[in-house]
Amino acid sequence: MNNWRFTFIITVFFLIMAGVWARLVYWQVFAADDLRQQAADQRLTIVEMPGTRGEILASDGFPLAANRLNYLLWANPKQNVWNSKWDEISRLLPASDSAKLSEKLSWTNLSWVALSSQISPQIKDLIEKMDLEGVGFDPRPVRFYPEGSSSAHLLGFVGQDAGGTAKGYFGLEGYYDRKLAGRGGKVILETDAFGHPIVISGQNLFPAVDGQQVQTSIDRTLQFILANQLTTGLAKYQAKSGTITVMEPFSGRVLAMVSLPNYDPDHYQQVDDAQVYKNPVVSEFYEPGSTFKVVTMASALDAGVVTPDTKCPICKGPVPVAEYTIRTWNDKYFPDSTLTDVIVHSDNVGMVYVSQKLGRDTQLEYLHRFGLGAPTGIDLQDETSPVFRPDRNWTEVDLATTAFGQGIAVTPIQMLRSVAAIAAGGKLPNPKLGADGGESQRVVSETAAAQVTQMMIKAVENGEAKWAKPAGYTIAGKTGTAQIPVAGHYDKDQTIASFVGFAPAFSPQFVMLVTLNQPQTSPWGSETAAPLWFSVARELFRYYKIGPDR
Repeated sequence: MNNWRFTFIITVFFLIMAGVWARLVYWQVFAADDLRQQAADQRLTIVEMPGTRGEILASDGFPLAANRLNYLLWANPKQNVWNSKWDEISRLLPASDSAKLSEKLSWTNLSWVALSSQISPQIKDLIEKMDLEGVGFDPRPVRFYPEGSSSAHLLGFVGQDAGGTAKGYFGLEGYYDRKLAGRGGKVILETDAFGHPIVISGQNLFPAVDGQQVQTSIDRTLQFILANQLTTGLAKYQAKSGTITVMEPFSGRVLAMVSLPNYDPDHYQQVDDAQVYKNPVVSEFYEPGSTFKVVTMASALDAGVVTPDTKCPICKGPVPVAEYTIRTWNDKYFPDSTLTDVIVHSDNVGMVYVSQKLGRDTQLEYLHRFGLGAPTGIDLQDETSPVFRPDRNWTEVDLATTAFGQGIAVTPIQMLRSVAAIAAGGKLPNPKLGADGGESQRVVSETAAAQVTQMMIKAVENGEAKWAKPAGYTIAGKTGTAQIPVAGHYDKDQTIASFVGFAPAFSPQFVMLVTLNQPQTSPWGSETAAPLWFSVARELFRYYKIGPDR
């Protein structure tokens, strides 16, 4: 019996020892890394030291996005004794920092302690006047936007990510976030169980690296002109929203870009609908209407299937396409029109003829050449693009309506870029604000571009908007009026009115697109977007010192 009891006790003892041994092996081998990290987390205090965010500059070097200085207040407890001045400082600090002030100053064995990271320049001046030894300030920049709302869609804003780190969102702030942000630094302090610094462990300092500047092509004067003109235009034509964009046609440099309504990037948190953050010029899709006719015409001229003097044999009346009937915008028809007349009259039937002459494969090839159906690559974070259906799925009706800008969706920057190619002698530029867009790609010949330019000049001089044209200037342009698709059909009353053009026509310094969403005074681009375009152009002529033609 005694042997049995002895054996039982020994067995239990060895089982207990085996369990202890197994637990020790688990802690020391399998869980060692996790336990080591937990121990480090308990004894280490990390003070973040963010770098200064790079500024975004206009073409003249003036900051569009800059940094307003706040400061981090620090002290060397070894050089300070508690006195009444610290009571006064405590009242100047945010409540969360003030509550910890006494404890932090008691860490007299440490040479550097962060007291508050939310010190304004005014509070800094008050503390400096107290003349305390061992007190210092490190700059902590806060983002602000000197140009205010006029450049909000261009710039975006700086918010915080899920971890509380500053991060750029939308526009240039989002696109160039890594370049602008630089790299944050930190101070690592080892503390005891009560949070007091362990002196013998020392401090590890990893300095911050400041972000880089981004120089842009934005002209502040033009940006101001566009903002004022669009504000006036929206009120005058009672439009829901609108955009104006100005670009250099040969380089692709965007000189100004304004969208309304906008928001205040200094107080972006006050926006109720986050959709307003997106820049409509690069993110909103619309059917361009008749402005797109110049792209189709340039394609047909380049392909050699028509000439400007080609007669339109089907322009005597409505034309059937599959189960549909295509009509002109005003139900007026011009038999035996030349294709120049088709552009001047903005004749949808004439454009159906151009589409038929191009043929399915060639028309689709030119759509791809002009970069449509894909992002332009502009350096704005929120750019998106409508995606075209596969080539095999395009029907005869799709091709016919696309020829005059219905049934195809583009963004304003895509439309502007396509017309810039005509202004630039047939080379498609790469839009850019702060980066090198790379080489332009030839999409049509110089001859085709020159022929379409002449057509656009005649459209301005003899078209529906000729009454608004600045006298004495040669301008190439085209109006557009597109119905808005809603739930599988077109709204009968609401339109997007637009005008795109460049000037001076034979040596263009700028190409510009104006869009007005749902103008109420008139649905037609010739009576809303075109006069607004010409009004802006007058100011650009004065700014660039461009005189009338001799």
